[in-house]
Amino acid sequence: MPIDLTGEVAVVTGVAGKLGGIWACALLEAGADVLGLDLNEVPPDDVRKVAEREDTGTYVGAWADVTHRRSLEQSLRTCQERFGVPTILVNNAGIDQPPSAAGGSWYFEEVPEELSAVTLDVNALGALRVCQVYGSAMAHVGRGTIINIGSLYGNVAPYPPLYEHIDLDPPFLKPPAYGMSKAGVSALSRYLAALWGPNGIRVNTLSPGGVLGEQDPEFRRKFTARVPLGRMAEAGDLTGPLLFLASDLSSYVTGQELIVDGGYVCW
Repeated sequence: MPIDLTGEVAVVTGVAGKLGGIWACALLEAGADVLGLDLNEVPPDDVRKVAEREDTGTYVGAWADVTHRRSLEQSLRTCQERFGVPTILVNNAGIDQPPSAAGGSWYFEEVPEELSAVTLDVNALGALRVCQVYGSAMAHVGRGTIINIGSLYGNVAPYPPLYEHIDLDPPFLKPPAYGMSKAGVSALSRYLAALWGPNGIRVNTLSPGGVLGEQDPEFRRKFTARVPLGRMAEAGDLTGPLLFLASDLSSYVTGQELIVDGGYVCW
């Protein structure tokens, strides 16, 4: 039976990112009205195509920067004017460094402090700011669900042999602040679940594993060899868990982390 979110108001931060469009499309197709926040108000092509259909919710894009609280407050006013107070918040905005020879790398002791600071500011403090602005509005009216987007690397360390084939000197090193930030997102979910439970707000973390994208073939081969299900995640693997957490199907689930990784962490 399809999940029906008609009448719900969803906010997706970082809607133009790799996963943002997946979340927004799933919510629209389930009938929710969606406010997509990003540094660019123009919706991604996949979101625009879904929003143009007559059998989906309404989509509105708004400019917002998760590192600037005032922009988030302005976007909340836009949401309230167009749709009302949100009932679903997908805290998705974040930055990452994919494994690529074009991205550069450093030895651990040489990782630039500014790189770590930006990562933590967007991924961790950004999530906190969004919850302070949007989550507080939801708690005030006493209804809603918050889904903070975590990561596999908030639970396990990157496996160095996955990157050894990449032609870099020094070898590719996943920025340590990325895992730090995503572990912090899970801690934030638990904190807010306890804080806002009495207000009728559920807060959980959804942590995808490796999501199929533009990774090089050798990386894909080595990564999938470590996944019990033998493949990387695709969009359809992520939408079900999202809609579960966004709907009343998870009405007694809060303060949890749902890891969607094909079994990667079970070894």
